[in-house]
Amino acid sequence: MRLLLTHLLILLSVPLWAQRADFEARYRQIDEAIAESPRYVAQREARISAARQAFKQAAGQQKYEEGLRLYELYRPFVSDSAIFFLNQCIALAKQTGDMAAIVKCKSLLAIRCSNIGLYDEALSILDSLKPHLSTPTSQLPLGIYYEAYNNVYGELAYYTRLDDMRTLYQQKEQEYKRLMFEHLPPTSEACFLRREQAAQGEGQLEEAMKINDEWMKTVEPGSHPYALVALYRYIEYKLQKDTVQMMHWLTESVLADIRNAAMDQGSMWELANELMLQGDVSRASRYISYTSDCANRYGSRQRNWQIAPLLTHIANEYKLQSERTTHQLWVTLAIISVLALLVLAALLFVHRRNKQLATARNALKTSNGELASANRQLAAQTSELSALNEQLSTLNSRLSESNRVKEEYIGRFMSLCAQYIDKLDNYRKMVNKKMKQKELDELFQMTKSTELKQRELDELYENFDSVFLHLFPHFIDDFNALLLPEMRIHPKQENRLTTDIRIFALIRLGFEDSSKIAEFLHYSVNTIYNYRARVKNGAKGNREQFEQRVKEL
Repeated sequence: MRLLLTHLLILLSVPLWAQRADFEARYRQIDEAIAESPRYVAQREARISAARQAFKQAAGQQKYEEGLRLYELYRPFVSDSAIFFLNQCIALAKQTGDMAAIVKCKSLLAIRCSNIGLYDEALSILDSLKPHLSTPTSQLPLGIYYEAYNNVYGELAYYTRLDDMRTLYQQKEQEYKRLMFEHLPPTSEACFLRREQAAQGEGQLEEAMKINDEWMKTVEPGSHPYALVALYRYIEYKLQKDTVQMMHWLTESVLADIRNAAMDQGSMWELANELMLQGDVSRASRYISYTSDCANRYGSRQRNWQIAPLLTHIANEYKLQSERTTHQLWVTLAIISVLALLVLAALLFVHRRNKQLATARNALKTSNGELASANRQLAAQTSELSALNEQLSTLNSRLSESNRVKEEYIGRFMSLCAQYIDKLDNYRKMVNKKMKQKELDELFQMTKSTELKQRELDELYENFDSVFLHLFPHFIDDFNALLLPEMRIHPKQENRLTTDIRIFALIRLGFEDSSKIAEFLHYSVNTIYNYRARVKNGAKGNREQFEQRVKEL
């Protein structure tokens, strides 16, 4: 049953992991596109430069057509320039008396004004056209004229805070939408957009998706119109709460906007908002900063209004993160201070023990001398006393060796402790410096990393190996002599031990408990047990006596 549950959890976690990997891949594409945005902007500016040159050289109707082309190139790029060339087209149309062109260009101008928040100007432009609507015109300019009215009243209804005015604006919006549908082709962008918005507002999500599918067939993938269709497809999946498809189409829209050098970016703002909701503050901040720069270049007052609250939210989140990081740093400093006190206490304790050991060693030497003298006097009297003297000599030799080992390791330990205090103080200074310089993100990343721990462990093992081989220079050769030829272990680095040899080096020093060895080497007890068993399996002779023979090396 437990095995079945484990497999089930693994199967459930695989799609989540794949989704996260896909999202990260999409975000990397966006980051790469942002890095390449100067190139995309340069490409659009090159097209604009060529179009401006053609506009200067053209005359009559061709000059009017080149002006409209420049308007289309500037429309998602720089609002003021788009308006400038629309005015140029209006002036050219007035010179020729082309009322249809005047209605078309002034209606487009009104749409531009309403899209950047100039609602009074948009209504004034449209109202100025009313006396001229009795002049026979084609269906297309009238459709754009009604689209412009529908657009400005829709914006006013969305942004007003007065309920009575909202109702009035919505009524006018609906009336002009009806007239717009009568005069514009059903496959136009304006009609598709409003049909899909209406279906979404009424909760008819299947119908809205069908409209989006039809609309998608009319645009070229990766183009600027494609970015708008992808954005509304994102809204469709968001209403359906399909997170995977939702984020896929939102990033599709963002990539299309960036690669087409569109400065009026609603999709990037949406993406930054979604990332904020997911807690990815850092990435949201980068994206909202980018879209804010684009909005400033485009000159959209309305887009800046949308971005401002999100920028404030991000700033507040950064403030909270900064406070949390500061708190963590204070806690870290407190821990470091406690550790420093503990190290100091350990040094004092070791120093005291060392003095006691020296006194005991001197006393032991004195006792050994007296015993040796007594043994020489009684050697002739009893062989049993001679044997006892030999045992005492052997014990003294081992104790002297033990003292030598302890002196070497205690000296090295005191040196390491002193070095560690210096490192802790340097780390404290570095933390203090980065806190003063407000480099909290870098400091946060440093405190998350385990690199410091690994580096200190490597230094500890290097010191251990160096001291051990200094005390027992022939240990590796003697150790391999106890093994079968095919099982012998040869370290790759000079004056370094492998993990297998290091375990038996600890056994040679008296550490027989696998748990203590595991604690020192930062392995599990089972891993240490497996290392010991594997090496003993390659021993010459009786494997049960192998560790005892290692202790005698």
